[in-house]
Amino acid sequence: MLGADDHALDRVPATGRYPWWTVAVQRFGQLSDLTVFLLGATLGAGMGFWGAFWSLTLGSVILEVVAIFAGIAGVREGLSTSVLARWTGFGRSGSALIGLVVATSLIGWFGIQNAIFAEGLHALVDGVPVWLWSIVTGLAVTALVVFGFRWMAWIAYLTVPAFLLLAGWSVIGELSDHSLGDLLGTAGFGEPMSIATGATIVAGSYIAGAVLTPDMTRFNRSTGDVVKQTVVSITLGQYVLGLVGVILAYAIRSADVVTIFAATSGTIGVIILVSATVKINDWNLYSSSLGFVNTLSTVFGVRVNRVVATIAIGVLGTALSALGILDRFADFLTVLGVTLPPIAGIMVAEYFLVRRWRPALDESREHGRLPATEPGWVPATLVIWAGAALLGWWTEQEQIGIPALNSLVVAGVVYLAAGKAGLVRGTKELAVEKGAE
Repeated sequence: MLGADDHALDRVPATGRYPWWTVAVQRFGQLSDLTVFLLGATLGAGMGFWGAFWSLTLGSVILEVVAIFAGIAGVREGLSTSVLARWTGFGRSGSALIGLVVATSLIGWFGIQNAIFAEGLHALVDGVPVWLWSIVTGLAVTALVVFGFRWMAWIAYLTVPAFLLLAGWSVIGELSDHSLGDLLGTAGFGEPMSIATGATIVAGSYIAGAVLTPDMTRFNRSTGDVVKQTVVSITLGQYVLGLVGVILAYAIRSADVVTIFAATSGTIGVIILVSATVKINDWNLYSSSLGFVNTLSTVFGVRVNRVVATIAIGVLGTALSALGILDRFADFLTVLGVTLPPIAGIMVAEYFLVRRWRPALDESREHGRLPATEPGWVPATLVIWAGAALLGWWTEQEQIGIPALNSLVVAGVVYLAAGKAGLVRGTKELAVEKGAE
């Protein structure tokens, strides 16, 4: 079949792994877009430079810790997030729910990002209507993702340098008339913001991506590679570019720093927009297809090639963005997003500390296959997941702490306690479907 299944339901073998920088450039691509400048500018509007510095530092460290632990599980087992979840606390049915949540959430964000992409191109080349741009851009990204990780890596090799060079050109042009020393001494000019609030914004901006790290790190070769690519990509993508956004906000006395890039018209403007969007939206679609494939396998016992799932999801997301109806579901997608952080807390606690199903993973890994059995339902996990997600939603409404971190830590701690108390048990050990081997 045209395209690559990319071991959607299997372990990625040693021959399918890549050097750490191949994975790092894609993770960096996920983090380096116009919104990271906006993130930094939001911090700059509410506090001085050093306050913004510490907010970005704390938020980035949180993301790196979550991504590293989730990523180590991914590289050791060579499995996607939703498949790995079967033996890290959720069981077959729980992993089906995870796959459904991931697929639904990311197909929505794929469509929304695609609509924004199309509107940007329409503003630059207004001879083509937005709906037609939506179809062109959506199908183009879908075609890319069909060919899998290898092609996505090559696109990242092209778009990341292009984005950095051209966005950097715009930034330097804006800052050339200002003294860097004066800008670093500038106070916030908007509503005051605490460092804790700033760290909340930073950590919350990419926590879903950190949770889904195994989708990417299953292609790494070692745990050391996971640590290197995570630290480099998050530090340069989220941290350094965020600080640039802070300084830009001081220079123009506005948090709306994206206007600097929007003012760049013609070919350069198109390249900045394309390079900023494609390297993010391809991973929205890729992880969505992995979640969908796992759900079909666990619920119906049917193995669907990832290529087929990618085409179906890509066409659906493209159609929804062309119809212009996805904005109505943005709030729903945001609420759905609060269910993701507790997943990482539970998976990390099970894999590294409780280890209820770790022996099965260790034994089967030696033979390059999946475990022979998997738990069906794990009731305690589902209760903890739901409770932690509700806690995250409530603390977000009440603006208490860092909501995503609150739910992640609580889920992990409660799962650990439940595991030590012997409450984490599957309802029944089920044979792994042959279609999933």
